[in-house]
Amino acid sequence: MTLNFRHYALLGLLAFLLALPGRMTLPPLDRDEPRYMEASEQMLLSHNFIDVRFQDKPRYLQPAGIYWLEAASTAVAEKVFGPSVLRKTWPYRIPSLFAATVIVPLTAWIGASLFGGATGLMAAGLLMVSTLFVAESHMATIDTVLLLDILCIEAALLCAFNDRQKARPTHLRVAIAYWLALGAGLMLKGPVVLIPGFGTPLALWFLEKDRSWWSRLRPRWGWLLMIAVVVPWCVAIEVISGGDFFAHAVGRNFLGKVAHGQEAHGLPPGFHLLVFGLAFWPGSLFAALAIPAIWKKRKLPQVRFLLSWIIPHWLVFELIATKLPHYVLPTYPAIAILTAASLVAWPTPTVPRWAKALFGIYGVLWTAIGLAFCFAGSIALYKLEHTFSLSALIALGGSLPLVFGAILMLLKHQRRQAAFCAMGAAVIAHAGLFLGVIPNLQTIRLSPRIAELFDDVRPCNDSVLVSSSYSEPSLVFLVGPNTQLIGPAQAAEYLHDHAQCSLVLIDRKDQPAFTFSLKNYDMDVVSYGKIEGLNYSNGKKLVLEILAPR
Repeated sequence: MTLNFRHYALLGLLAFLLALPGRMTLPPLDRDEPRYMEASEQMLLSHNFIDVRFQDKPRYLQPAGIYWLEAASTAVAEKVFGPSVLRKTWPYRIPSLFAATVIVPLTAWIGASLFGGATGLMAAGLLMVSTLFVAESHMATIDTVLLLDILCIEAALLCAFNDRQKARPTHLRVAIAYWLALGAGLMLKGPVVLIPGFGTPLALWFLEKDRSWWSRLRPRWGWLLMIAVVVPWCVAIEVISGGDFFAHAVGRNFLGKVAHGQEAHGLPPGFHLLVFGLAFWPGSLFAALAIPAIWKKRKLPQVRFLLSWIIPHWLVFELIATKLPHYVLPTYPAIAILTAASLVAWPTPTVPRWAKALFGIYGVLWTAIGLAFCFAGSIALYKLEHTFSLSALIALGGSLPLVFGAILMLLKHQRRQAAFCAMGAAVIAHAGLFLGVIPNLQTIRLSPRIAELFDDVRPCNDSVLVSSSYSEPSLVFLVGPNTQLIGPAQAAEYLHDHAQCSLVLIDRKDQPAFTFSLKNYDMDVVSYGKIEGLNYSNGKKLVLEILAPR
C-alpha cells in the first residue's frame, strides 16, 4: 500500500478532529499550562518579546520560542474575537493543536518510508490515541510543539539515511531542514533537543561503524544555520537579564535536573518504563509483544535507525534525576512504528514459555489499566460531584465492549484486530473524559469559579484579588497578572492600603490570622460569597471566601 497526499491530509484532519473535544471549555489542566499562558499574555500586553515573565518574576526555564507561538496565536484570536480571549484558554492551545495535526501524518510518512503504507497508518493510529500524546496535545505547553520539531529532525536524518542506503545524493534542502529544525528546537527547549538531534546519528555510527552518511547533512557549515536561529535572541536576553537567564535556564533548570530531582520529581531509573503501560496505552501491550520480532529484525537498517532514535533519548532521561512522563514522548513515534511493523509487516515469531508468561502478566496489567481507563471518568464524577454524566456513561458503554473485544482477540492471537478494538476504545474513552467528565468536575475547578465570582462582585474595572490561601497559577491567569499571592497579615495590610478596589480571598484556616491583622487597621469586612472545593495540586479541601471592606 502506497500513501499519497490525500491519505496524509485525511490523517491530519482526523488528528485535528480528535484533538478538538473539550478544547474550548476545558479549564487549565495542570500547573504548568497557566504559567505558559500567563507569560504569553504578558508578552502581548507589555510588548516585551524577549524577557519572559510570570507576573513580576522572570521565567527563565527555556528560550522564548513557545511563548512567541502562543502569543502569536492569541494575537490573531484577539483581532478576530476581541480582547476578552486573552482570559480564555483555547487561543493559547492552538500551537499544540496544529502540532498534533502535523505530527500524526508525519509519523505515518516515516513509518511508510521504512516499512510501507499500512505500517505507517497503524503507527499513526497508535500514537494518535496514546494517553500521553492525547493529554499533551490538549494543553498549551511546550511538549507537543517540541515533539513536532524532533520529528522534523528525525525525518531529515531518515532522508539522508535512506539516500545512503540507495546510493543517491542527498538534496541540499534536507541538510537545511535538519539544521534549521535543530535551531528551532534550541529556541523551544534549549540543549534538550540536541539529545535526539545528535544522539540518533551517534548511535547509528556506533552500531554501523560508519559515519560517511553524516557528511550528507553538510555539518561543515550547517551548524551555522542552527546558531543563526538562536543567537539573536540569546544576545538580547543576555543583555536584558544581565546573564541571569543562562545561569537559571542552563545552570539550574537544565543541569540541575540531571543531578537532583526538581519540584518533587526525583525518581530512580526505570520510572519511564514503569509508567509506559499507561502513558502509551493502548499501544503499550502491543509494543511489549513486538519485542521478540524487533530483536529478530534488529539488523535491518530500518530497525537500527528507529532503535538509534529511541535508546539514547530513553537512557538519558532514565538516568537523570528529575523525571516526568512527557520527557520520553519524543520516542513514542519510533516505538509506534516498530509496534506497527510487528502487527502489519512482520510474522509473529515463536517465543519461549517464560516469555509467554511475562507477556501474560503484562497483559493482565494492560487489561486493568484499560478497564480503569473506561471507568475512571464516571467514578471520578460520582466521587467528587455525586452525579453521573450521560455523555460519560455513553463513553463507558462504548469503550468497555471494545476493551473486552480486544482481550478476546488477543486470546485468539489476532493481535492486529485487537489493536483496532483497543484504539477504538481509547478514542471513545478520551471523548467521554474531555466532553463529559472534566468540564463537569466543579469541585476541582476552583480557579474558574473564583474568577467568575470575582468578576461578578469586583467594585472597580481594575480591581485586584489578594489571595492568601490559594496560589495556583491558573488563578493568576484567569483573574489577571496583578493578582497578589501573599500571606494573611500582608493581605490585611494590602486591603487597608487599597481599600476601594481590592478583594481578599481567604480560606477558613487562615481567617483567624487575617482577622487578627485587620484589628491593627480598625477595619471590618463583608463577605461576597463562599467557594468550597478541592485543590487538585495538593489534595487539600478548601472553603474560600471573598471579602471586601465594609
